[in-house]
Amino acid sequence: MNPTVRAPFRALLPLNLRTGIVLLVLFGLVRVALVLQANVTGNYQAVSLVFIAMIALPWLLLTRQGRKRIGLLPPTGRRWLVPAVIAGAAIALGVYAGAAALWGHSMSNPFAYISRTYSSVPEAPSDADRLIYFIVYAVIGVLFSPIGEEVLYRGVAHESFATHLGNRRAALIDATAFALTHLAHFGVVFVAGAWAFLPLPAMFWVLAMFGASLTFYGFRTLSRSLVGAMAAHAGFNLAMNWIIFYTILP
Repeated sequence: MNPTVRAPFRALLPLNLRTGIVLLVLFGLVRVALVLQANVTGNYQAVSLVFIAMIALPWLLLTRQGRKRIGLLPPTGRRWLVPAVIAGAAIALGVYAGAAALWGHSMSNPFAYISRTYSSVPEAPSDADRLIYFIVYAVIGVLFSPIGEEVLYRGVAHESFATHLGNRRAALIDATAFALTHLAHFGVVFVAGAWAFLPLPAMFWVLAMFGASLTFYGFRTLSRSLVGAMAAHAGFNLAMNWIIFYTILP
């Protein structure tokens, strides 16, 4: 059998339960700390480095066979890629509709709060500037986090758990970790110079991210590649940015 982990890491980080836990805790804690700090400073450059590290992880840790095992290969179920994008966008629209119905565009709406973290965007951009900012944030949003997070959560971590627990339990574990990590983006909020925790909006957001995560995994399974999960994730982020720039921002 061809090895899946590169020789220097085979004893330290084999694809097993311990490795899955270590990776989720390590990346999760670093990301949460950096995002919370960025929510105060408005500078998210360090957060982007976490996504770059996630993207680099399988090339540093795994052999070519290992990368194929986690789903880094061309999708054989290509017909599912467009539905994946549509499904991801539909989830984002559903999250917005539910949050807007409950809390309007207050800081209890996750997308309204996230829009305030776009510190480089003017409060009321012109139509031309709005389009430019939307394109910039959309490009970032469909590249960095969809690729990095899917490689980690639906890729390396999932396979580490699936080895011993099976795919269904592994999907529940990585979806839970994915959802809880996103509390740093919304749920624990920094507003008017003070920290606050919003219990009901946070629960709404965590459940939404949990459901989105399972959907992303579903399209990984249907496409038989991480590309399907990335496509669904990119669809979510694209729709979220459209909502922020064309519905929430004045």
